[in-house]
Amino acid sequence: MNIILLSGGSGKRLWPISNDVRSKQFIKLFKDAHGNYESMVQRVYRQIKTVAPNASITIATSATQLSSIHNQLGSNVSVCIEPCRRDTCPAILLAAAYLHEVLHVSEEETVVVCPVDPYVENSYYEAVIELDKYVQNNTANLTLMGIEPTVPSDKYGYIISESNAAVSKVKEFKEKPNTETAKQYIAAGALWNAGVFAFKLGYLLAKAHQIVDFVDYKDLFTKYETLEKISFDYAVVEKEKSIQVTRYAGEWKDVGTWNMMSEVMSDNSKGNVTLDDACDNTHVINELEIPVLCMGCKNMVVAASSDGIFVADKERSGSIKNYVEKISTDIRYAEKSWGTYNVVDAQTGAVTIKVSLDAGKGMSYHCHDFRDEVWNVLSGEGTVTVDGMEQIVKAGDVVTIAAGCKHTIKAVTDMQLIEVQIGSVISVEDKTIF
Repeated sequence: MNIILLSGGSGKRLWPISNDVRSKQFIKLFKDAHGNYESMVQRVYRQIKTVAPNASITIATSATQLSSIHNQLGSNVSVCIEPCRRDTCPAILLAAAYLHEVLHVSEEETVVVCPVDPYVENSYYEAVIELDKYVQNNTANLTLMGIEPTVPSDKYGYIISESNAAVSKVKEFKEKPNTETAKQYIAAGALWNAGVFAFKLGYLLAKAHQIVDFVDYKDLFTKYETLEKISFDYAVVEKEKSIQVTRYAGEWKDVGTWNMMSEVMSDNSKGNVTLDDACDNTHVINELEIPVLCMGCKNMVVAASSDGIFVADKERSGSIKNYVEKISTDIRYAEKSWGTYNVVDAQTGAVTIKVSLDAGKGMSYHCHDFRDEVWNVLSGEGTVTVDGMEQIVKAGDVVTIAAGCKHTIKAVTDMQLIEVQIGSVISVEDKTIF
């Protein structure tokens, strides 16, 4: 069985902890059975492998998220990279072609598409795995999994089925309603649309060729930027006549806002945080190296990172996106395949970055044309190569790299260093990889 996890998002709804390269699914606010913090994507990946160890998982994501995925899930995870963001329909079509032509998945095999960001128990993925038998029974071209609603929510679309049986033909779809209309839908047995779709790979490949004129995966990848930005629901699901839905009655939360995230976080606070006894229903995440003190805060969320500081009433926190879109700043924190970097100071002609490298990992061999770099090793041990000359470095060592010099660093143990970039032009585009 094949599972496609859709990992997208612009990182605006959980700002400033999330950004364009660290969407909400990469924020480590949950804990595993051993008490270690894990992110949403780590939790989901772990849950699927616990329920179905042999399931083949491919993550469909943008190039900007690739480093975070490799950092959190390892370099061997299967990833289908979108050249740019074009909504869920193009992403799923590209992933289907990738499964068939790159991973050599048979057209008769079941594929299930799932979002990467629901907060659920393992029973949810047990129900996802069960979709395989419905697909292989050939009773419908598309099989969905709907969530039995717990409240008349106006935040989700609804699936109207022909009956309340465990699996039923789909009658119609409804857009996000007002609360009163949602009550009517629920009374009639409607389900929340969770964005879970199951089908035989051959079905979707045929649909892909109907929607897009392409020859193979490489051709579709080349044409990707020209594809219409449209959701899979609109382009495929709501036009399909042969479609059925199964019912899931377990816990399901779409963690799309700070208010919802606070309901499922493992702790009320993370980082250097102090809450006085008068605080109530307040959650604080602090990624800065300075303390945050909250006194008498009620029903609030506070988030602080190098990208900004957010303080809001929980109910108001859902309106963050429109305001964040007006804030224009460079990303100051990102996860890379080798570790993390955090911009601590930026001014004209000089940028100072704190770099953390994981043991056994290293940067690509690269150079910059317009800036010099100085590496000050704070802790750990590794090897630095500059223009083919290798040397061992440890805490206290300083390495100077002139513009145009090829260089890399590889950590033997976990390392931390301060990188100072100096030049008239400092840009992420100024990088040539060898």
